[in-house]
Amino acid sequence: MNRRFLLGAAIAAPAAAVALRPSTRGGRHDEYFLSLQQALADAGLFRPTLVIDKARLDHNIARLKAHLPSRMAYRIVAKSLPSLALIDYVRQATGSQRLMVFHQPFLNLVAQQMGDAQVLLGKPMPVGAAQRFFTHYGGGAFDPAQQIEWLIDTPVRLREYAELARARQAEGMGPLKVNLELDVGLHRGGLRDAAAVAEVLKLIDEEPALRLSGFMGYEAHASKMPGFLGGPRKALELAMQRYSAALQVLREQQGGGFDAEALTLNAGGSSTFALYDNSAPCNELAMGSGLVMPSDFDVPALSDHQHASFIATPVLKALDRTELPGLESMSGVLRAWDPNTAQAFFTYGGYWLADSVSPPGLQRNPIWGHSTNQDLLNGSREVELGVGDNVFLRPRQSEFVFLQFGDIAVYDQGAIVDTWPVFTSGA
Repeated sequence: MNRRFLLGAAIAAPAAAVALRPSTRGGRHDEYFLSLQQALADAGLFRPTLVIDKARLDHNIARLKAHLPSRMAYRIVAKSLPSLALIDYVRQATGSQRLMVFHQPFLNLVAQQMGDAQVLLGKPMPVGAAQRFFTHYGGGAFDPAQQIEWLIDTPVRLREYAELARARQAEGMGPLKVNLELDVGLHRGGLRDAAAVAEVLKLIDEEPALRLSGFMGYEAHASKMPGFLGGPRKALELAMQRYSAALQVLREQQGGGFDAEALTLNAGGSSTFALYDNSAPCNELAMGSGLVMPSDFDVPALSDHQHASFIATPVLKALDRTELPGLESMSGVLRAWDPNTAQAFFTYGGYWLADSVSPPGLQRNPIWGHSTNQDLLNGSREVELGVGDNVFLRPRQSEFVFLQFGDIAVYDQGAIVDTWPVFTSGA
């Protein structure tokens, strides 16, 4: 009996090892990426480049407009589309002047360059950042008192903004608009319940230098809610119940003067945008990433959107074997175990928050690690890639990754047709 057991184990162990061995992957660029590669070469772009496909962007804008409930406005999320030219393109296509801004230098840039923008801050800013905005605001068509809504999440922050508002009022500026952040289930801060909302509303009512502009309730958690907890739609329903409860507090406080349409009642995000209908208590929805589709937004609610942004980077070195420092003698063993380590490709730059998509079959080497100078990607013998070719990657997010490449290259109909400068983070 023991001999049979040992014999079975001896047979099973190699079989299990074979089953665990990685299968060979690989291929060449398809026609789309070959065309994109040629367009970059024709434009003289032989460096890491962030590319936006204009036709796919247009498709995603059309899907946004189709999903937007009829009684709701659309607000452009600037951090996810961090280029004035890109934002302006979306503004023209959607007819929206509403922006959500998350960074003080970007706020100053928008105020300087987009005199008709209506801005809602997407996160509560330190009051010193708000003061810095005013210090560096040079005047013009943009009126901060009328066109900025500062996000408030606590009574403490409200008092800080009240002090700033009184100082600005003494210099002749009108009251500051404040929008209240609600915790509708994400639990990242904000006013958690009706009592907290009532407290802050009372403080605003007592402060003539402040004016309530509305509420914001962000519910990014809803898209990630698993089925055994009710799934995304149930999570969104609960979030909107919290939102309605806060709105009821305001309705009771204002009585006959309550007018929901005069308020900014913001909700939504790329991963939840398509789940809304006219029954929600909000009157506008925010969305940005869903227009360019970084891979973090590959969610069911955006299944009809197209991948519209890519990183292209040239291959500097293509080696027919992978040799790891100090482990040269093991190269054959590693290649025999994982055929996808047969070739080594060193790219121009790397270590971005992104994943390779073309040619298929490329992978990172876990032993080598990462490099922002010359990153290593491995591939099997089936990967067709040479020096001067491009590796294409999909960014996982847009808000930070887009800022790392200089001007965005706009691709359309087989050519690079424009370049769009990106925001500068520290101006």
